[in-house]
Amino acid sequence: MDFEDNLDLEEFLFVDRQCRKCLRTLALVDHFYKTRPDRGKNMSAYSYICKQCTVKRNAAYRKKKRQWITDYPDW
Repeated sequence: MDFEDNLDLEEFLFVDRQCRKCLRTLALVDHFYKTRPDRGKNMSAYSYICKQCTVKRNAAYRKKKRQWITDYPDW
């Protein structure tokens, strides 16, 4: 019996990651954005904040930016 036959590649690959914002453990490929398209399929190619938290952060930033523009005094 060979030692290599008993190993499964899935055991060594990281398929889950914990979001730094919401602290949920999610599937790496499905729930995290890639940092750059040319990074490949390495674990380090994906961000540490999930897609849902990223969307919420961007929406809040755009809302804050839009509010600043509308608060400009109209003489």
